[in-house]
Amino acid sequence: MLRVEEVLRATTARPRSVSLAFPFLDLKAQFEGIRDEVMDAVAATMRSQRFILGPEVEQLEREIAGCVGSRFAIACASGSDALLLALMALGIRAGDEVITTPFTFVATAGAIARLGATPVFVDIEPGTYNLDPSEVANAVTINTKAILPVHLYGLPADMHALMEIANGEGIPVVEDAAQALGAVCEGKKVGNIGTIGCFSFFPSKNLGGAGDGGMMTTNDPNLAERLRLLRVHGSRQKYHCEMLGVNSRLDELQAAILRVKLRHLEEWTRQRRENANRYRLLFAEFALTDRVILPREPEGMGHVYNQFVIRVLERNQLRQHLVESGVPTEIYYPEPLHRQPAFLSSRYRLPWSEMASREVLALPIYPELKEAQQRRVVETMAQFYSTTKIQFQRRERS
Repeated sequence: MLRVEEVLRATTARPRSVSLAFPFLDLKAQFEGIRDEVMDAVAATMRSQRFILGPEVEQLEREIAGCVGSRFAIACASGSDALLLALMALGIRAGDEVITTPFTFVATAGAIARLGATPVFVDIEPGTYNLDPSEVANAVTINTKAILPVHLYGLPADMHALMEIANGEGIPVVEDAAQALGAVCEGKKVGNIGTIGCFSFFPSKNLGGAGDGGMMTTNDPNLAERLRLLRVHGSRQKYHCEMLGVNSRLDELQAAILRVKLRHLEEWTRQRRENANRYRLLFAEFALTDRVILPREPEGMGHVYNQFVIRVLERNQLRQHLVESGVPTEIYYPEPLHRQPAFLSSRYRLPWSEMASREVLALPIYPELKEAQQRRVVETMAQFYSTTKIQFQRRERS
């Protein structure tokens, strides 16, 4: 049997490649479209010489609150910090359990473990890659102090079902919406459904800065005030510490850039959704719908397509072919958290998460992606299936 480290090397190593025809994410193309706006905002901030938690941050907080529909938004230094601060504000500590997904970036469960609490991993729905509410209900114990769903790839988790469970048990819900700013769940924006919403402004996100940044949203004024204190060492006034917090402040420069980009987010989301629809048409045109499981968008859910993730049985071979043909790809995520050394546990048997880690493959989806580039992606996949000697089986949709 392969050791976990060997599996990770096998699935995360980038295939031997020729030069890529275009990037997986083209931030330069995005910048060229807003260059003057961004440079003006940066110059204005430099002239002000205000760099930490100034008027740009305050205005960004108001604008994100308006975008999400929440009463309050509190900026911080990263999406990872947003998760950590949210759990701190809820009083999560050693001995507590927090139910979450293993099929996510490490920061989700890492925030739980950093506080000495236990991440309780439950399996995902195979069609959405998000937490399975029925599994969550079965995992609740007397020690469960929070539920932490992830709106993976920009698709909302089933928040209606999750909130029914949480409200019935009196458990707070922290939404990891790092990839999902603007996504809609049954008429409500993510980040405005649970107790606290957490967002990331890492450059690869659908609203990305020129570095790290994060935001927390809530409708609870007491939690909002607690989050503001926790991000500045627990101090309301200089040199007077009311509680133990951290240093997690958003820079004015980042806020100024993010405010420019936020004005374009609605259009960028429209373009991402348009690209997703075009992929569906192309997969049908090239008769690949029996080979490839495409992203789902359940009724009542508004996907923002931070990533466009397909699932194929022969993922590693296909990826090798694509990259050698100049087509960029990524894997989100190659190994579920319960199989990684930091969280390794024989307690969990989570077949859907493990299957997804073997089969998912992300294709380029950024707003500036051209139709010809999308056609090249799908056409190259069709070439792989028409020429490979591997015997493929017909598969049913999950």
